[in-house]
Amino acid sequence: MSLLTVKHLTKSYRSGKLAVHDVSFEVNYGECLGLVGESGCGKSTLARCLLRIENIDSGTILLEDQAIEQLREKQLYPHRRKVQIVFQNATAALNPKVKVKDSLVDPYAQYEKDVKLAHFSYTSKDAYVKQLLEAVELPSELADRYPHELSGGQRQRVTIARAVSIEPKLIVLDEPTASLDVISQGAILNLLTELRKTLALSYLFISHDLAAVNQMSQRVMVMKEGKLVDLFNCNQIFAEDRHPYTKELISYFR
Repeated sequence: MSLLTVKHLTKSYRSGKLAVHDVSFEVNYGECLGLVGESGCGKSTLARCLLRIENIDSGTILLEDQAIEQLREKQLYPHRRKVQIVFQNATAALNPKVKVKDSLVDPYAQYEKDVKLAHFSYTSKDAYVKQLLEAVELPSELADRYPHELSGGQRQRVTIARAVSIEPKLIVLDEPTASLDVISQGAILNLLTELRKTLALSYLFISHDLAAVNQMSQRVMVMKEGKLVDLFNCNQIFAEDRHPYTKELISYFR
C-alpha cells in the first residue's frame, strides 16, 4: 500500500520556466525512495510541492489516499505533522537564539492534541528531549546548548531528531549530508537507515550523490530537466535498459 502517491505533477514559475513536468511516482510504507539528479533539475521544487510550501499547476498529491494539493492551510493542518523535512543546511534550519531542547519540543507543542506517540513518550519536557537526543546518538547535555555551540554533524542530528519527534509517516531528506565531511556523511546515512527501521518511517531521499542514494534506498528515481526519466529497484542499477542519463550518472558513481 502506498503512503504517498503523486500523479502527473507539474509546476512552473512566473518566468515561464517549467520546473517539474508531469511527474508520477509512489512512496510505499517503510520505504526509502531515492531521487537523484543534477542541481537545477527540479528535485527541491518537487519536494516543496509535496510539502505544500509551493502550489502546483496541475496533478494530484495523495497522502494516505487523501488528495492534499488543493487543501487550504487550515485543512492541511492535520496532514502537516505526517510529513517532515530535513534540509541540507542545518545551521539555517535551526533558530540561533533557541536552545536545542526548545527546538526539539516545538513540533510537539504545535501538534500535541493530534499526536499519539508510539516510540517516544512525553512524561516531561526533559525526559522527552533526552529520548530524542538518544535516538540520534547525542549526549543529553547538549539540550541546553545553542546551535552555534554544536558541530555541523551535531546540528544535523538535532534537525533529524526534530523531524522524528512527532513520529511522522514520511520524512523528505533534501541533500541532508551535502554540507558534511565524508566521515560525518557516512554516520548520518547509517543513523537515518536505523531510524527508518526502528521508527517505521518512510523517506524520500533527495541527492545529487548516486552512491548515497543507492546506499539508502530500495528504489531510485532519476530526474533530468524537470522530468522523471528513470525509476528502478537498486539491484537493477547496472541493467542495460537504464536511461542514458542514468548511465551517465553511474559512470561517475563507479
